[in-house]
Amino acid sequence: MGLFDILTGGSRKLKQPAPDRLFAMATAAVTMQTQMGLQSAGRSAIVFQPLATSDFDEVVSEMEEVVKGTGADVGTEVEKSDDTFGYRWMILVDPDFEDLVVGINGVSSALIGGGYGDRVLCAVFSFRDSSGRPVYWIYNYKRGAFYPFCPMGSGQQRDTERELRVKAQIGSELPLEAELDRWFPLWDTPI
Repeated sequence: MGLFDILTGGSRKLKQPAPDRLFAMATAAVTMQTQMGLQSAGRSAIVFQPLATSDFDEVVSEMEEVVKGTGADVGTEVEKSDDTFGYRWMILVDPDFEDLVVGINGVSSALIGGGYGDRVLCAVFSFRDSSGRPVYWIYNYKRGAFYPFCPMGSGQQRDTERELRVKAQIGSELPLEAELDRWFPLWDTPI
């Protein structure tokens, strides 16, 4: 136990999510398209763990209505999907990549503002290369960093060599997760 622990009664504050780093994806997408041959699939998602309370349901419902309302103006569609691990995927579909980034930020801001930032797992942006193979960029809110996820064919195999290559190609345009053991795969991604 350190001096800080003694002064604060032993409680430690958890690092808060860093949603502002999310906007780096908007500029990095230009590099992905022009220099890396990756095109947006027009789909992104925010993944969070739902909570069975009326307050949480109200925050999610209001957030969904706002995204649908503003999405009608810009062309963003909203879908939902629950996975086998109990996480909810709020999926945004829009051909304009910047609208996807802004929409994901709006959803995460509503969850964080409602006091549910600890329920947010990640944001996922879907890209495809020239042969149609997926490259997902995953933003871990708690770490404030991105990492690539490149699944291979069918089954649960990932192309780690390709992930490292994509990481090297994007360089310093994105805040990247330095610890490779924190590059968690998201199998059966619905985007």
